[in-house]
Amino acid sequence: MRSQRRFGSNMCDEVVFIPRNQEISPEGVRKNYDDWATSYDQAYAELDYKAPQFCAETLAETFAAADRSQIRILDVAAGTGLVGEELHKMGFTNMDAVDCSQKMLDEAKVKNIYGRLICDFVGPEQLDMENDTYDAIACCGGFATGLLKEDCFPELIRVVKPGGIICIIMRELFLHTLEAYRDKLEPAMAQLQQEGLWERVSRDVIPDFYPNKTGVRFVFRVL
Repeated sequence: MRSQRRFGSNMCDEVVFIPRNQEISPEGVRKNYDDWATSYDQAYAELDYKAPQFCAETLAETFAAADRSQIRILDVAAGTGLVGEELHKMGFTNMDAVDCSQKMLDEAKVKNIYGRLICDFVGPEQLDMENDTYDAIACCGGFATGLLKEDCFPELIRVVKPGGIICIIMRELFLHTLEAYRDKLEPAMAQLQQEGLWERVSRDVIPDFYPNKTGVRFVFRVL
């Protein structure tokens, strides 16, 4: 029997639409998020989803308040701009967003917090961005069923300036339960460190990712 729960396995189990590890095409992902766009913010508000706040706080701890308006940030898998809103509250006003769903970006546009709004899948292919463009990347919830994979890491590194920061926040459970990430995601992170492309600044577990679910936060510095 088909589930009636909404798509979005990076949310809590009650709003998962597709089973974990089920393959879904890029266009299928895009369609699901397009369909979800107008109710996305409300769904997360009802969950007391705190990950965007944690992501913004991570970058706020990295960059002095006086400098934040000049710090250029790329919000990866930005959705409707939940992370961008939190960053904006903390004084970051120079932000671009990339997401595979144009309808999600249409919702983000209304918030008037981003410069460029780029509709594209983030993977191994080169994005429409110059090398060394950003001081930081925020990626919150982008690593989930059917979404980003480890093959996007070199592209994230490419568009960040040397010394810049990449903050990734995701469900801790997915590191162990999703075939796309189990024994793949963290080894890929370690391999890029061995190659001298980035260094891990921190890895910590977030107990209050949202109620009764833990998250994990990775912070890297581009070399």
